[in-house]
Amino acid sequence: MGEVITIGDGLANALSGLGTERDKAASTYYAEPTIDPQELVNAYRGSWMARKIVDIPALDSCREWRAWQAADGQIELIEAEEKRLNVQGKVLEARKKARLFGGAALYADFGDDASQPLDLNRVQKGGIRFLKVFTPRRLVAGEIETDPLSEFSEMPKEFTVAGGATGQARIHPSRLTIFYGNELPEPDITSSAFGWGDSVLIAVMSAVKQAESASANINSLIFEANVDVVSIEGLAEILKMAGGEDKVRDLLKMNLDAKSNLRALVLDAKNTYARKAVSFASLPDLLDRFDQHAAGAADIPMTRFMGMSPGGLNSAGESDLRNYYDRIAAGQTLEMGPALTRLDEALIRSATGARDPAIHYDWNPLWQLSEKDKADIFKTKSDAARTIAGNGGTSEPLMPIEALSDALVNELVEDGSLAGLEAAIEEYGKLGEQDGHGADELAASGASEQPSQRRG
Repeated sequence: MGEVITIGDGLANALSGLGTERDKAASTYYAEPTIDPQELVNAYRGSWMARKIVDIPALDSCREWRAWQAADGQIELIEAEEKRLNVQGKVLEARKKARLFGGAALYADFGDDASQPLDLNRVQKGGIRFLKVFTPRRLVAGEIETDPLSEFSEMPKEFTVAGGATGQARIHPSRLTIFYGNELPEPDITSSAFGWGDSVLIAVMSAVKQAESASANINSLIFEANVDVVSIEGLAEILKMAGGEDKVRDLLKMNLDAKSNLRALVLDAKNTYARKAVSFASLPDLLDRFDQHAAGAADIPMTRFMGMSPGGLNSAGESDLRNYYDRIAAGQTLEMGPALTRLDEALIRSATGARDPAIHYDWNPLWQLSEKDKADIFKTKSDAARTIAGNGGTSEPLMPIEALSDALVNELVEDGSLAGLEAAIEEYGKLGEQDGHGADELAASGASEQPSQRRG
C-alpha cells in the first residue's frame, strides 16, 4: 500500500461536532468494493434490473453496427465474412460478459500456433476459422510484460485456456480482442484479477438492491390495503379464561363468515367494527425515485431503462436519450474501435485476400429518424441542390451539374432517403452518360462509382 492521503475541507465546529471526533460522518469511509463472481451470476439471472444494466449498453453499442466504406465488390466480401464469423453477435456476447465479469476476450483462430504473435501479413483469404469468447474465469493471465517499449507492455505475455483435449492452450495477446467492464484506476492497489476490470454491477449493486427492496416492500403493503378492526368488550378478560383465545378466534371467524355470506356483520351492541384503508397515493412517486436512482447509477436514461415513452410538454426524455446515444457513440469510437483494430485488419484480409488502404468503416447512428424527419431532411437537401444547380435555369449554377449530381446521389444513398436508388443508377447510368440533362433532372441523376457505402 502507498501513502495514505487524508482529504478534508478544514471545517470544524466544537459545538455541533462538525469535523471533530464527535461528527457522525467522521467514521464514514469507502471500503474496497468486492462481489463474489457467483453473486454476479445470480444477480444477472435473478434480477431484471441487474440484467438490463449489463445488457442494454452492450446491445445499443452493437445494435446498428457499422457501414463499410469501399468498392461494392469489397463491401459484399467483408459483409459476407462478418456474417460467416458472426462478428456482430460475438462482439455483443463479449461486451455483455465484459460488463458482467469485468472483462472478456474475443479469440480469433487462424489454424496455426496460437501461442505465437499474429502476423497480419500472412493472413490469407478465409484465414479466420472461427471466433470464440472467453471470460476471465476461462482465460488465465500469465507473466506480465515489463518491457516499457513493448506494444503489450503491462499486459500478460500470454494467456492460458484450461480444458479441452489438449489440457491447456496458450494464446498470445495479439490474437485477442479484449473488452473491459469498468476500467480500474490502478491495478496494483486492487484485488481484482490482474489484466481485467471491474464488473459494472459492483458500483450499482446497492442502488439496485434498494430499488428492488422498495418494490418488494410496496408489494407486501398491498395485502394490508384494507384491515378489519374489531373491538370486543372485555377482550383482555376473555383471553385470561381457559380456551379464551379459541373463543375469540371462533367469534371472529363466525362474524367474518357471516359478513362474506350475508354481506352483513352482526356484533354485540358493545362491540364495534371498522375498516382501516391504507393510502398508496405517494408510493408510486417513491418507487419512481428508487428506479431513477438505479437508472442514474447505471447511467441509462429512464426512458430506455424502463421502456417508457417521454411524457409531458417539457419532457427531457428525448434529449436524455440523445445524450445517452452520444455517450454510446463515443464509446464505440474511443473504446470499441481501437479494441477491434487488429481483428478488423485480419477480417479485411480474410474477406478480400489483401489489404486495400482505402477500406474503412463508420459506426451507424443510433438515433433513428422518424419518417417525417426523413422527409423534411430530403426536402431540405433537394431544395439546396436546386439552389446550387441554378433554380432550373433562372440563375447560373454554382458548380457543374454532373459533379452536383454525383455528390447528391452519394448523399441520398448514404442516408437511405430513396430506396433502390443505387441499383437504379447502375441500370440507367449517371447524368453525364445521358444524352440530355439539366437542373430539372438532378433528383434522378447518377452516382459515382467509388467510394460507395452500404449500411452494415
